[in-house]
Amino acid sequence: MIDLIRSLAAFIVVLGILVTVHELGHYLVARWRGVAIETFSLGFGPALLSRTDRHGTVWKIAAIPLGGYVRMKGWAELGGETSGEVAPDSFRTKSLAARAAIVAAGPAANMLLAFVLFTVIFATAGAPTVLPVVSQVMPNTPAAAIGIAKGDRITSIDGRKVKSFEDIEKLISTRPDDRIAITYTHDGIARGANLTTASHMVDGRRLGELGIMGADVKLRRLAPPEAIRAGAFETYAAAAATLDGLWNLVAHQKGVKNLGGPIRIAQISGQAASLGLADFASFIALLSVNLGLINLVPIPILDGGHLLFYAAEGLYGRALPRKAQEIGLQIGAALLASLIIFVTVHDLAHVGLFHFVSHLLG
Repeated sequence: MIDLIRSLAAFIVVLGILVTVHELGHYLVARWRGVAIETFSLGFGPALLSRTDRHGTVWKIAAIPLGGYVRMKGWAELGGETSGEVAPDSFRTKSLAARAAIVAAGPAANMLLAFVLFTVIFATAGAPTVLPVVSQVMPNTPAAAIGIAKGDRITSIDGRKVKSFEDIEKLISTRPDDRIAITYTHDGIARGANLTTASHMVDGRRLGELGIMGADVKLRRLAPPEAIRAGAFETYAAAAATLDGLWNLVAHQKGVKNLGGPIRIAQISGQAASLGLADFASFIALLSVNLGLINLVPIPILDGGHLLFYAAEGLYGRALPRKAQEIGLQIGAALLASLIIFVTVHDLAHVGLFHFVSHLLG
């Protein structure tokens, strides 16, 4: 019961943060471009709490915490033929670039959230760093030849101090079949030696090799500039992994078993929350990257679908006919509903509900 409560609470927190940031992206850029905002809602259905600000925007928290939305004036009206006067603060009156920026701002806000969270995590809790300590020495390698052993700590290479195993890899990889000086500690005693690195080919490039492996991981707090760089790289790496997963799913039907919906996300949210604040924040950052990129998939009804419409408008010089947009949105809604049903059924199967029911009936 405790695990269930923790999972539900963590899920609500995760979803609340992701949806709020996503919709704030739309809201802030829309306000910047002079579009009137009618409603900013966290969740769907009846309002539990609501208030109206001085701009006439209704801010509310709704009963069903599975998403949210920003309703802009003129947003629900499809582009194309129009009749009658349109208010100047309507979404419809804005330039193509402004409308595209408003739509893209939601996913962009999710990517920014991931970057900020990763940066803060690396600056406070620290980044996982493999220490320059030898965990394994390969036989018949330069390291083995000079007597480097498991537990030795590499301290410098050619006079350059090393703080992590990554530093060793960077220095050695650029020196294939080259003479270098290395210092290390063995049983607390400093030692030094000269050796000639080995080499191997990777993607047509010859890289240097020492013949050691490292596996001693420790969290190391990064200075702000380093944390920013690491946060940007981690966001990029998460985005690349997400895109690779989407490509394998669509093109090769790989990773279907790994798909998860609200139930699976709630489970993992609870597990991440139980590991501590840093792990929980890291999970939110990863999920934020996923949410941002998935929203950019060019399926009508998602942000990417609207951007697809705008791309067509920019290409042809006018909006697509309303009928074409309506059909696109209907197809997009059907695809999204099918996906939600599929992942929900997959989640229920994953938690063993169907097995439990068949056992009761049997």
